[in-house]
Amino acid sequence: MALLITKKCINCDMCEPECPNQAISMGDEIYVIDPWLCTECVGHYDTPTCMSVCPIDNTIVTDPAQQENREQLWEKFVLIHHAV
Repeated sequence: MALLITKKCINCDMCEPECPNQAISMGDEIYVIDPWLCTECVGHYDTPTCMSVCPIDNTIVTDPAQQENREQLWEKFVLIHHAV
């Protein structure tokens, strides 16, 4: 699954520079995560870095609209970082 930033976001700027896939950017009001680039840090880290640096609990959650298993996230990582 890709991750989703909820309306609890306080725009603290902690998550955006931590994303190894550059999937996080400023939206109209809060930061947003591009589901096509989010691999939940699979291929980079054991846990999503955006979630670990966010100072507000439950602000970054799994996106129910983007159901992906670990294998699918790995395939996405390979496509993003090893495209020929």
